[in-house]
Amino acid sequence: MQFIGLESKKGLVVGIANDKSIAFGCARMFHKAGAELAITYLNAKAAPYVRPLAESLQSPLILPCDVTKPGELEAVFETIRQRWGTLDFLLHSIAFAPKDDLHGRVADCSREGFGLAMDVSCHSFIRMAKLAEPLMQNGGSLLTVSYLGGEKVVAHYNMMGPVKAALESVTRYLAAELGEKGIRVNAISPGPIATRAASGIAQFDELLALSRSKSPLHHLVDVDDVGYMAAFLASDAAKNITGGVHYVDCGYEAVG
Repeated sequence: MQFIGLESKKGLVVGIANDKSIAFGCARMFHKAGAELAITYLNAKAAPYVRPLAESLQSPLILPCDVTKPGELEAVFETIRQRWGTLDFLLHSIAFAPKDDLHGRVADCSREGFGLAMDVSCHSFIRMAKLAEPLMQNGGSLLTVSYLGGEKVVAHYNMMGPVKAALESVTRYLAAELGEKGIRVNAISPGPIATRAASGIAQFDELLALSRSKSPLHHLVDVDDVGYMAAFLASDAAKNITGGVHYVDCGYEAVG
């Protein structure tokens, strides 16, 4: 497949947990298209899984980043500023909700659990946008990852539905605010993919089967499919695309 060129561009990828991660599929396509990448890992426990993947992509910056720990996200952007002085794109692909809150009804979710899910899954994107803004003097592309459950009720997605809805709204507002600086903001909404994060959703196998049977193309997407979209949106070919939610789901969104 012919790639959109990202040669000479520098990007940040946040959210790789292992080789099945959506973030890794995107990072692989960014690299294949010619970009130089900074890649983060959550903590020391995650480092042995992420570091070899980052090294396989020849990443010069492999940095810890737990957005719940004060200063860690800021340290990532400070390192990028010192090393590169600029940033062309970033991918935010992190989400979290406490298990008890995720598996229960929205009506029953705790205040603390909902707040934590919003902080990690949504507000962290706002923080990244603010930190990236001064590094994108010549414009740039901010990308995040959503899911259909933010638009429609999806069984067992529960409290993450409202959280993703907030993330999609944030995408539109950031696009409106940062557009005058040439910074584009978009969300990618993949169909269900068997990632580690998805394993926390109850009856996820049923969701995979439903998506396969009901989507017009009758198969599932994989992390590379998401990566192709991400590479396009990060590239100059998408210079006039902003504020959107872009589905990579074999057409399920149209009929689901």
